[in-house]
Amino acid sequence: MFTTKANKIFQDVIAKYHIVNTVDQPFENPYDKTDLLEHLLYRKCWIDTVQWHYEDIIRDPQIDPIAALTLKRKIDASNQDRTDMVEYIDSYFLEKYKDVTAKESATINTESPAWGVDRLSILALKVYHMNEEATRTDASDEHRAACQAKLDVLLEQRVDLSTAIDTLLGDIENGDKYMKVYKQMKMYNDDELNPVLRGQK
Repeated sequence: MFTTKANKIFQDVIAKYHIVNTVDQPFENPYDKTDLLEHLLYRKCWIDTVQWHYEDIIRDPQIDPIAALTLKRKIDASNQDRTDMVEYIDSYFLEKYKDVTAKESATINTESPAWGVDRLSILALKVYHMNEEATRTDASDEHRAACQAKLDVLLEQRVDLSTAIDTLLGDIENGDKYMKVYKQMKMYNDDELNPVLRGQK
C-alpha cells in the first residue's frame, strides 16, 4: 500500500530531524530523484517538520519583534515550498495514471491525492509530539492521561486517513475516480496580485 511507505518515510524524517532538533540544521535527502516518489515524500515531510517548529518558536511571547518578522518571512516561504511539493506529488500521480481511461460513471474527489498526503504528513507530526507529551516523566498523571487519549484518537485518524488515500488511489487506477488538479494560485507572494507588493513597484 502507498500509505505504508509514506507513513514509514514520515516517521523516518521526524526521527532524523529530532536527532539535532533545530530548525537551522542542513537538509539531506537520502533518496535521489531516481526514487522520485520517495524523494518527494521525504522532502515534503521535512518542510512540514521544520515549519512545525517555526510555529512553536514564533509563539514565544518574549520573542524579539525583529526576530519574529524574520521568522514570519521564513514561515511564508515554507508555506510556498509546502504547496509546491504538494503539486509535485500530484504531478507524479497524474503521470502515473495518465493512461487510465476513466469510466463514464467516474467521479472526482473533494481533494487530490497529494493534499491527502499533506494531511498525513502533518498527522505524523501530531502523533510524534502527542506521544512525547503522553510519556513526559516531568508531567502530571492527568496530563499524560489526557495526552494519551488524544494520541489514541490521532492513531485512529491515521488509520482512517491512510485507508482513504489508498482507496482513492485504487479508484483512480481502476477508473472509478479521476484526478483534476488545480494549481493553488497563491496571491500574497505575487507582486502582481498582492496590492501591497504591487504598490511598491
